[in-house]
Formats: sequence, structure tokens, C-alpha cells
Amino acid sequence: MPAQQRADARRNYARILAVAEREVAAHGAHASLEQIARTAGVGSATVRRHFPTRRALVEAVSATRVEALRVRAGELADLDDSRDALLTWLGEVVVYCATARGLAAALTPDDADAGTDAESPYDNSCATVIEAAGTPLLRRAARDGAVPEDVTMAELLTLLVGIALATEHRADPEATADRLFRLVVAGISPGH
Repeated sequence: MPAQQRADARRNYARILAVAEREVAAHGAHASLEQIARTAGVGSATVRRHFPTRRALVEAVSATRVEALRVRAGELADLDDSRDALLTWLGEVVVYCATARGLAAALTPDDADAGTDAESPYDNSCATVIEAAGTPLLRRAARDGAVPEDVTMAELLTLLVGIALATEHRADPEATADRLFRLVVAGISPGH
């Protein structure tokens, strides 16, 4: 949100974001924008002014989580075992996505709601941050021979998002996502 916005616009933004965080936690990425506007005490147009697309709203809600995962990747970069560092971080990403409703949707490829303008600030900033955070871990693991050199972070994120979306409505999404992730790891790195 631009710093030069009027005080009332900044308050509206903060109120909308706080309500959106609760609604997304309860209903996932498809939380009702109209309900968010009503609960925040603003009109739908005000929500759209601050968040022109549903993706923009979900990404704003997910920003703190994404930042925590970015920081965590940096912390794990110092581990001696590059494979362990990568797999620990990927496991944390998938579990976080499965339990923090809306985050997996924020990491999915752009859809019609996000538009197709490559210059849009709403293209997929969450995925960009996560991909940039994990790429050094992946490169190091590939350099050490722990994963195939042709595996990309975008491919790994696609797997993680798929697992998270498939498990977020389960009775125990964390355990189910972790189990599926461990199955994928066993399949992509047999013998380790």
C-alpha cells in the first residue's frame, strides 16, 4: 500500500486486510469478497480499489507467511547437508501451505482472475518470492548430487501446491501433506 495514501485509505486497507485474513483462514482463497467488505464496513468498490484481483487480496493475506518461509530458506542455507536443507525447507513449505489456507492458492500459476499483463504487480509475487528463496537450496543440492540437475524450483513448487491443495480440507492436513511429501521424496531420491 503506497505511503502517500490518505489516513482513511490506510485504515480501510488495514481493516480489509485484517478481515480478509480471518475470512481466508476460515474459507480459503475463495472467501467471499462481499462478506469481507461487509465485515470491514466498506463497500465492494473499496475492496477492489485496494485489491484489484482476488489474487492480490490472497497474496496480501499470505505476505507474512511467505516472508517467514523466505527467511527460513536463508537459515537452512548454512546446514552442512544440502539435501537435508532442501528437503527440510520443502517439507515446511508444503505443511505450511496445507495448514495456512489460501497460501497454496497464492502460489498457483496465475489464473483468469489475476489477468495476463506481464507488467502487473499482481502477477504472482508470492510464488516469485518462494521460488527465489528456494532456488539457492536447490542449486546447492543439485551441485552436491543430491537431486537431479534438471529439477527446477518451479517444478517442485507445483508438486508442493498440488499436495497442499489436495490435503487442505482433510481432518489433519499437516500430517497428510507431510506423508504425501515424504512419498514424493522417496520417489525422486530412491536409495537416500
